[in-house]
Amino acid sequence: MSELSDLYQQVILDHNKKPRNFKRLEDANRVADGHNPLCGDQLTVYMHLDENDVVRDVTFEGSGCAISKASASMMTQSIKGKTRSEAEALFTEFHKMVTSELDAETTPNNLGRLTIFAGVRDYPARVKCASLSWHTMHAALENKDSVSTE
Repeated sequence: MSELSDLYQQVILDHNKKPRNFKRLEDANRVADGHNPLCGDQLTVYMHLDENDVVRDVTFEGSGCAISKASASMMTQSIKGKTRSEAEALFTEFHKMVTSELDAETTPNNLGRLTIFAGVRDYPARVKCASLSWHTMHAALENKDSVSTE
């Protein structure tokens, strides 16, 4: 197994076992539910978007596969403190990366450690697992209640 694959597995397992920001956010002013019927993943994203359109805090709760939970954990870390437009830009880049529209290795991007999810593009069913939290965060930013990957 390559070093990159090892790193990918270690990071996914770590975020699955000890997800960051895995709790209900009591002062959330944006909340959205996400569901992936194919895999059974379900999660809720809680967000506090301040008057300057900055994501002051973001958390999630729910259940799902390791990829889904790890992606949600890393998503919350990535967008906390970002403006709405910066969070939307990360959403777009992440989605393009996992759907093969962006090659994170050759195209400049702002994904950082999130590029470990690039390999899911080779497994179409896993693309929905990795992107569920991102679509749910996007729905929360747009003040929509729910989203499904169906």
